[in-house]
Amino acid sequence: MLQKPKDEFNLWSLEYNDYDPKKEKSRETLLTVGNGYLGTRGVLAETTATDTNYPGTYIAGLYNRLISKVADMDIENEDLVNIPNWLFINFKIGNNEWFNIDNTEIISIKRRLNFANGMLESELVVKDKIGRKTKIKSNIVASMANQHLVALQYKIKPLNYSESIEIKSEIDGNIINDGVARYRDLNQQHLKPVTQGNDSEISWLLVKTTQSEIEIAQAVKHSVYKNGIAENSNTVKTNSSGKIGTEFKISLNKNDEVTIEKVVAIFTSKKDDTKEPLNSSKNLARTVKTFDKIITESETEWKKLWDKIDIQIKGDPKSQMLARLHLYHLMVTASPNNVNIDAGIPARGLHGEAYRGHIFWDELYILPLYNLFLPEVAKSILNYRFQRIDNARKYAKEYGYKGAMFPWQSGSDGREETQTIHLNPNSGKWGDDYSSLQRHISIAIAYNTWYYFQVTNDVSFMKNGGAELFLEICRFWASKSVQDKTTGRFSISKVMGPDEFHEEHKLSKGGGVKDNAYTNIMVAWLFEKAFEILKKLPENASKTITSKINLDSEEIKKWKAISKNLNIPLSDEGIIEQFDGYFDLKELDWDGYRKKYKNIYRLDRILKAEGKSPDDYKLAKQADTLMTFYNIDEEDISSILKNTGNKIPTDYLKKNYYYYLNRTSHGSTLSRVVHSYLANLFGNKEEGNKLYFEALESDYTDIQGGTTAEGIHAGVMGGTVLMIITSFAGLNLKKKNLAINPSLPKNWDSIKFNFWFKSNHYFIEIKHSQLIIEINSENSHKVEIDFSNKKILLPTNIKHVLDY
Repeated sequence: MLQKPKDEFNLWSLEYNDYDPKKEKSRETLLTVGNGYLGTRGVLAETTATDTNYPGTYIAGLYNRLISKVADMDIENEDLVNIPNWLFINFKIGNNEWFNIDNTEIISIKRRLNFANGMLESELVVKDKIGRKTKIKSNIVASMANQHLVALQYKIKPLNYSESIEIKSEIDGNIINDGVARYRDLNQQHLKPVTQGNDSEISWLLVKTTQSEIEIAQAVKHSVYKNGIAENSNTVKTNSSGKIGTEFKISLNKNDEVTIEKVVAIFTSKKDDTKEPLNSSKNLARTVKTFDKIITESETEWKKLWDKIDIQIKGDPKSQMLARLHLYHLMVTASPNNVNIDAGIPARGLHGEAYRGHIFWDELYILPLYNLFLPEVAKSILNYRFQRIDNARKYAKEYGYKGAMFPWQSGSDGREETQTIHLNPNSGKWGDDYSSLQRHISIAIAYNTWYYFQVTNDVSFMKNGGAELFLEICRFWASKSVQDKTTGRFSISKVMGPDEFHEEHKLSKGGGVKDNAYTNIMVAWLFEKAFEILKKLPENASKTITSKINLDSEEIKKWKAISKNLNIPLSDEGIIEQFDGYFDLKELDWDGYRKKYKNIYRLDRILKAEGKSPDDYKLAKQADTLMTFYNIDEEDISSILKNTGNKIPTDYLKKNYYYYLNRTSHGSTLSRVVHSYLANLFGNKEEGNKLYFEALESDYTDIQGGTTAEGIHAGVMGGTVLMIITSFAGLNLKKKNLAINPSLPKNWDSIKFNFWFKSNHYFIEIKHSQLIIEINSENSHKVEIDFSNKKILLPTNIKHVLDY
């Protein structure tokens, strides 16, 4: 991708000034508008689903389950549903064909996603086969002020001709989920029509999902203006099963301009929405205001949001634009609107259909950011998990465990959505799929619960679900730990680590691996934090919670024994073995594979195509053992390793970093985030920053060669923004006191942001040798922080300037 000069990046918008059929779907993902309740892909309004374009609108938590026949097997999948396309509008000149951007000369095209107000602006000048030039302008918005409103402002101007213009606007429910090519052999018909109609003022469409039976209602109101004056155009409304349309005819002279405002109200019958979606959508559509009013109100809410979440970077316009791009898309996926929505954060946002819109462990990279900026939203995401704890308990019991075992892939109700079998395309035979053995998802949920409590001190949340969630996950891991009677050590088998490439090993019967280091270290850490949580909560609250889940002192005593005796092997050099048996695997010729294949991100697929197995080699898709150092402080890991009888060298983090970095393909965009963080942690800023900036632009450049077309990578977007705070600003939020040890990239002049930590509101600006900090609090007092490894007391409500 051609790189823009440094000064050409707009700090508050993403812009494209060309139309490239090979890149359009990825661009549509990055131009998505939304408000947390829904996301609408940033397509040109005249397009429909083709190999080049893909319209799509997705509502948080709206799933449907279908069965597909695959090689004589019934395979069930649940998907985030692409709801009826509300956006479509098109025009034609006189009796000519309808406008088709793929069959038209484009004189100019400009598209701009405005982060400040969430509006997508497009302007095209096109010329048809007989030389008529037309200017087409559109503005698209999903209101942040009213989550149920989306709107399009569409303008047509003849530049060198006078003619009758016909415009058609539609809402089409006769669509399928068709955004991921590899799913196309499966049943993707999630919608069925219920009713449609119109009156003199509005039109409406009601559809229902085929299995979950969720009604989706859309009501639309159009306004027409000619040269800025309301126009009573020749209008015809059409209705057919699953589809409604409105057609306009208007005569325009050269340089006249017609404007169509299309405002759509969207409601569903989800439990967290409304009981009568059709009436709700009709009522809202009738009372709706002008497009300008909608965008003004939405912009006001966006401004409030940006006042809370913005990170100002001086000296590097590209990084500033990308940081805001990532923050913007996180708000599209989960905003303050989500406080009342029962949904998690899909790995690919509300932007596409990859991973079927499922929720994985990516929240581990995202929620720490929400803890600081929007804690109420973070709490709602954690409550999505707590509301499904009974299914997690059932899932654990099904496999012979206790406590709560959460699914690797989650959708509507918290059951496991991961397939447990897969079809070998070469042999035509079914085999085991061990992906669901990524039980570390439960670690991520517990970690996020602890981190939220650590940052917010929200005792009420812990009393009303958070502690129960955390303790039941601990109980699951205790039940999964098996003691070797000879050594006295506890082992955990049948797991897959974050690596993903190693699906089975001979020491773990039934798939997965044994004693994955990331899993075992984090489990030991969870047990330690469980004891801390019980002590930190009011005594009556701790008693109530432990009584509710029948957690007694003997069980807690066993947790302590497990935490000090988990098997975590180390080499003599201090390398933590990724899993039991890893050191005995073959070394891979990394240089040879890079030379042969260039792109080896998906090394697992390359090896399998050669008839080999990734299970036989020392390799990883992404950080696995190293992920531990990303989650928790090195001193905590050292303590756990020593408690389990290991001796560790002083520079073991650095040794482990290079050992595993040299055996990692970075097949996940998240991998660069973790490795960058660790490189910066032990002082290799050059390598750390290189990896960071690759991660920062990974969706913008579509680094994985087309995957952005199927949705954003929400984890890497959250992780790269969080790193600005934790790595470059140097904030450590995991201790009693806030610690700040800044380390800005050379090409950044300063960073500035504000956040909440333990009920105090911090305003921070960091320069290369100076920290400017103000701690606002309702009551004036002194706050102790650790700054550049020194403890200092700072009076609140006063600006302090500290050199370093």
